[in-house]
Amino acid sequence: MSAQDFEKIYNKYKDFLFKIAFTYVKNQHDAEDILQEVFTARLYKAPVFDSDEHEKRWLIRVTVNISKNYLKSFWQRNTDSLEESDIDIPWEIDSVKRELLEEVLSLPDKCKAPVYLHYYAGYTCKEIGQMLGCRESAIKMRLKKGRELLKISLPDGGFYGTERI
Repeated sequence: MSAQDFEKIYNKYKDFLFKIAFTYVKNQHDAEDILQEVFTARLYKAPVFDSDEHEKRWLIRVTVNISKNYLKSFWQRNTDSLEESDIDIPWEIDSVKRELLEEVLSLPDKCKAPVYLHYYAGYTCKEIGQMLGCRESAIKMRLKKGRELLKISLPDGGFYGTERI
């Protein structure tokens, strides 16, 4: 793979994959480290892809796996976060969407990725199940649980303008 091809792929997916990693680790610097590992894997360990969508799904799966491994690591388990409750979202977003995203990021890990991939990235339950290695029914249940938790934690029961979560 040429340097230009790699740079093109990196620029195409970096923001999207960074946001997925950030949903897990809730820290900009750790998400950047995970992104570096993902693209290192893309450079040295990637299979031959059938399409751009196949490549994107592979990158999402690798991002999720590396993020989960990071959270299970010895270092992460044995260190205390200075401000665990204060999540600083490093990209521009209006205040209403910021509040909603902060609530999504505070969901349990099993609900967080499906909610983000479904509502923010637009994937179907079947596609999310393939990416996360779960059955479609499990993804539907995780989305349902995530919506229920968001309705409890959000003001006005999850209503934002005319849209309901």
